[in-house]
Amino acid sequence: MSKKIIKNELPENYEELKKAANRTSSWRARYDAVEELGKYNASQVIDILNSRLANDPVYKVQEEAYRILLEFGENVEVPERKKFEVIKGANKVFLRVKKSLPADHTFEQFLDKLKRMRNDVYDAYEGEKGLDWLKNEWANINTKSNNK
Repeated sequence: MSKKIIKNELPENYEELKKAANRTSSWRARYDAVEELGKYNASQVIDILNSRLANDPVYKVQEEAYRILLEFGENVEVPERKKFEVIKGANKVFLRVKKSLPADHTFEQFLDKLKRMRNDVYDAYEGEKGLDWLKNEWANINTKSNNK
């Protein structure tokens, strides 16, 4: 297995990677950008990686930024996995989406509407918790709504 070559310069597509690393609608784009930026040990790259480490709602992205920063010799702490809300107020978003749909709507209809209304929330929870978790949350919102 060959060691990854790290360059002490900015990539030619730095601006594009910078935008992708901050794209709220796609944790996969952020992850891929972080991974690609990890090949370039430059202060601007380190700033972006530190931002993803501290602020990304998806742990996989934080973890990748952490791993790369360690490789670069940066003094960073292991990111803490969020125990409750990945995005503050997301439960209210889920409830609002659920209430905006017909009573007999499907989980797929819920996901579609969530993506249209708040793709950032959908993306963060899909990346962090997965679709099974979202389906369980949707079912619980259904139960809660019927009890009110």
